[in-house]
Amino acid sequence: MARAGAAAKPKIPATGITAGLEKLGLRRPLDFALHLPLRYEDQTHVTLLSEAPAAGPALFAIKVRAVTVAFRPRRQLLVQVEDDSGRANLRFLNFYGSQTKQFERARDEGLTLHAWGELKPGYLGPELVHPTISKAPEETATAAPSETLTPQYPTTAGVSQTQLRTRITKALKDLSLSETLPVSDHTRHLPGLTASLQFLHAPPPDVDVGALNARKHPAWQRICIEELVAQQLSLRKARLARRQKGAPVLRGNGSLTNALIKALPFALTKAQEHAYGEICTDLNQSYPMQRLLQGDVGSGKTIVAALAACQAIEAGYQVAFMAPTELLAEQHYNKLVSWLAPLGIKIAWLSGSQKKSERQAHLSAAASDAHLVVGTHALFEDTVDFSKLGLVIIDEQHRFGVAQRLALRQKGNNPHQLMMSATPIPRTLAMSYFADLDCSVIDELPPGRTPIRTRLIADTRREDVIAAIRSAIAGGEQCYWVCPLIEESDTLELQTAIDTHALLTEALPDYQVGLVHGRLKADEKISTMRAFADGGLHLLVATTVIEVGVDVPNASLMVIEHAERFGLAQLHQLRGRVGRGQRESSCILIYGKPLSNTAKERLRIIYENTDGFEIAQADLQLRGPGELIGKRQSGVPMLRYADLERDADLIPTAQKIADQMLKETPALTDVHMDRWFGHAEGFLKT
Repeated sequence: MARAGAAAKPKIPATGITAGLEKLGLRRPLDFALHLPLRYEDQTHVTLLSEAPAAGPALFAIKVRAVTVAFRPRRQLLVQVEDDSGRANLRFLNFYGSQTKQFERARDEGLTLHAWGELKPGYLGPELVHPTISKAPEETATAAPSETLTPQYPTTAGVSQTQLRTRITKALKDLSLSETLPVSDHTRHLPGLTASLQFLHAPPPDVDVGALNARKHPAWQRICIEELVAQQLSLRKARLARRQKGAPVLRGNGSLTNALIKALPFALTKAQEHAYGEICTDLNQSYPMQRLLQGDVGSGKTIVAALAACQAIEAGYQVAFMAPTELLAEQHYNKLVSWLAPLGIKIAWLSGSQKKSERQAHLSAAASDAHLVVGTHALFEDTVDFSKLGLVIIDEQHRFGVAQRLALRQKGNNPHQLMMSATPIPRTLAMSYFADLDCSVIDELPPGRTPIRTRLIADTRREDVIAAIRSAIAGGEQCYWVCPLIEESDTLELQTAIDTHALLTEALPDYQVGLVHGRLKADEKISTMRAFADGGLHLLVATTVIEVGVDVPNASLMVIEHAERFGLAQLHQLRGRVGRGQRESSCILIYGKPLSNTAKERLRIIYENTDGFEIAQADLQLRGPGELIGKRQSGVPMLRYADLERDADLIPTAQKIADQMLKETPALTDVHMDRWFGHAEGFLKT
């Protein structure tokens, strides 16, 4: 026992294998049991050197004949080996002196070794490059070391496959797992959890390897359902916890909302009316709304958000409206001022580039009499106070991290939250990662929006594209030219925004060409965008800072340089910057050769589709959910084993089981979630 007053000993950081296991999240016996293989090696039979397969690895039982360290053409360890059928060489380009001694000892003592690897032709004859070597038991020297397929686990530096297998085998032996899922029509045909784990860690050699690798084997199906159920439980509990929190009831009297609708120069679409109706109902509840408003590019989400803001203001509360970039935030601010200021609504504006005196004035307004506060991430800084925050509106919500959204929400007493996204979310993703949110979809475009014609042009025809730009400007139109990089890159030989601006300025001497990119100062960006919006610039060369929210109705031609380098969602967003006026609009995608298969597929999809939801579904298939939505953004633990595209048919089953557990066995729900998420983020934070 430490004596009184003694300083506590500092915690010694984990080292070696302990640190590696910590990094892998392996702490409890359960963690080891749930650490499942990536793939398998078939070491259940020994192959003679003369009968090695033409392709693929095999297990060989060999004896060492000679050990040599060669220095030409580079330092390497060469080990001559043989079995009853012939000879071969083992070649190691990276090796330790201890390995050399071990092979010399095996040669001197006549030991039989097992070597796992792919036998290929080499300069000195057949060879195995960096095979896996182990000592064969003398009593069964030519027998296979395993009666089951050998699992290969995800690992990290300092942790070997052998160490993992030893610990996992012990964990499985000592572990007693109770079943948490109910026996139902959905699970009756599948093996239990314990049986599935035992099988996947040591499958028999006669297993259907195709089904095993594709994770369609019943044992894998059980694991995937278990994990999906844990995720659905997490999302449902997050929803229930949210509904138990009190929130201000924002029941307006209709004075502002009706006045705004009456003043608009256009009529709302049926989809906009329906979406606002759902939001209005939520705002009338005594628990915080958490609704995602989805709509394709140009579908009119902002006016729906403005109506929600009016309802909150009618009820005597403030509204915070946050956008990811200063460019987009200022555009929202200007649009909201034009709509709402005539109704007597006071709007404050906060951004990182404001002068101190201007910022202080708006901070004071936010803390006192401002009805609506618009800004960027500056809104959730500690210096920003609200007098009576009732509604938070977040545009392009996927661009903000969990901690950022949570910080803004904590500035009020559980304010209602409306998140907007112009990046449509595929159904399978929404069912799994957004199941705790209420979703509204604006699935029709306002009347008058002209369809955008998409063209694919090779970069060898750049002069044709410049001619199209010249013709469009001569006809009174404005154009965008988007580039993926700002300056030259050593690794990507792409046409840059700066070079393109210089080239186009020279090629179009009679017209005004502007340049905007992320490294410009905020006031320079805003000044350039304002000049373009006011018609002072004919052509705007830009990086993807114009991807979201920029609205210039007279811009009818979009050129995207090196389109093969962009993702589908980006291409769709950029294309949506045109087609906002009465003119027929076009988007020219310039591509460089050679094209990878993935790039060809992306360009084909964007060329053939204009519907954002179809494009998002194709994007999910190409990239997978991990790239479309990460743990940092969603607050939901990413699935380790289930795959949203591959296992889409299991999600409804997981939802039904989760609902059944909450109703019939609520005590098991926390056990089940802890089993699968353990120390990870198990609950949705925001």
